[in-house]
Amino acid sequence: MTRIRSYLAGIGTAIALGALAMTPVASAAASQDQNRSDQGEARKEMRAGNQLSLREIERRILPQMRGSEYLGPAYDSTARAYRLKFIRDGRVTYVDVDARTGRIINRSR
Repeated sequence: MTRIRSYLAGIGTAIALGALAMTPVASAAASQDQNRSDQGEARKEMRAGNQLSLREIERRILPQMRGSEYLGPAYDSTARAYRLKFIRDGRVTYVDVDARTGRIINRSR
């Protein structure tokens, strides 16, 4: 009986450790699904004429960030805004842009 309890306890521990090991993977997958959803939402809104394309926003913002390296965009469907990421002299800057108007909402350093 003691052997069975030890065996079952070992299985329970292995299952728990396996679940812990999978947690970052699961959260990364959920984050990736959200990114896909946001990208689809951005495309839909742009086609409907409700907001500017990413290319148009980049065309407007990148010249204002001379001397910085552009690292890429992210889209937030809830805020309907793009976050453009730049780096200059080892410092990262985020520029939040309203997707409907192309205006800068916030600039963080």
